[in-house]
Amino acid sequence: MKFKEIHEMSTEELLTKKRDLRQESLHLRLQQQSGQLEQPSRLRLLRRDVARVETVLTQRDKQPATKK
Repeated sequence: MKFKEIHEMSTEELLTKKRDLRQESLHLRLQQQSGQLEQPSRLRLLRRDVARVETVLTQRDKQPATKK
């Protein structure tokens, strides 16, 4: 997922996306522990996507505070 796509989403969509990504990450870690994970690189991509979403959410939280 590109940063531009994430930046264009609404806050509610970002929170939903973050929850979905974390849930998918949990399932992939469980698969990894049981030895059934086919794409180990997918875990890293999910972590990066979660970080991008959290970055945008943090920026949006701080933005109104700086305008006051």
